[in-house]
Amino acid sequence: MLRSAIKTGVHSSYLNPMALSRSNIAISLIDVGHCSRVFSTSIVSKSSEVNPKNKPKRVLPLAQSKYESKSYKLPKWKESLGEFVISTLHLDMDKVRAGPIAGSYYYDICRKQGLQVEGEELSPSAHYFYDTLKLPRTFSQWFQITALHEWMLFTRMRAMPFKYGRNYQQKLVDRTFSDIELRLFDEMNIHSGRIVDQYLKDFDTQLKGAVLAYDEGFYSDDSTLATAIWRNLFAGRKNIDISLLEDVVKYVRSQIYIMSRLSDREFATGKFNFVLPPETVKKLSPEEELQRKKNVIEKYEQLEKSGLMLPSERSGLSYSN
Repeated sequence: MLRSAIKTGVHSSYLNPMALSRSNIAISLIDVGHCSRVFSTSIVSKSSEVNPKNKPKRVLPLAQSKYESKSYKLPKWKESLGEFVISTLHLDMDKVRAGPIAGSYYYDICRKQGLQVEGEELSPSAHYFYDTLKLPRTFSQWFQITALHEWMLFTRMRAMPFKYGRNYQQKLVDRTFSDIELRLFDEMNIHSGRIVDQYLKDFDTQLKGAVLAYDEGFYSDDSTLATAIWRNLFAGRKNIDISLLEDVVKYVRSQIYIMSRLSDREFATGKFNFVLPPETVKKLSPEEELQRKKNVIEKYEQLEKSGLMLPSERSGLSYSN
């Protein structure tokens, strides 16, 4: 079964919570093609299916592991033991961060862009996609929104050293399908493993095709990118407002621009988050870019010379690129 072939995402034995807290990583792919097999069941309104006598289910957390909870704090003795092990075994912390840690963090910031929680107001980003762009509030549409943001992350991950960048991408995909499987069973109330496997295969097929579509648009021109967005995010709907497509293209270009200005070390330690759709991004002048890079270099040089950096905070990734 496909479910057993997909890695289960973050497991407590792989996590290094110390690296998360000290690197500002809060535990929390791309575009999807138009596929008739993807169901359009609403993820908000299910009144016709819910017995009023039963208490409605809440949306499951990102994962069941307590180590992915933002409120979890590692006991001091475990923290000290972890730092000792990292130092003694000379663990490659860049490789550790490129594993399930990165998969969970970057999946979370993608997942919540279009996430809807029953009984709660939409987030600013979800409001933009569902109200401003007038996209349907369905599970498949959530997947498309999530996929678009993950593809944007892919463009930055590919620019990292290959042995790390490849792992970042793989763990992001693993974490995505692990969470989708949970949501299909528990949130969408699908009880057949065979049906869930079929949906996972469909999403996987869409994922692969979408990467090519968005990549072509990204490396070509805005009109090609707009076409890819229209075919996937808007599901090829007719008579849509062209200004909305233009707006999404600007949104995508802005996010990628911000990531391109981050060094490998900044990106790897979770210094990136998506800019909210209503906000505008102003490009830096050459002088401003030079000054920013200088400030980043000085910051990390002072940190490394201070001797205060813990083993879990160490990194060999460049902070000057």
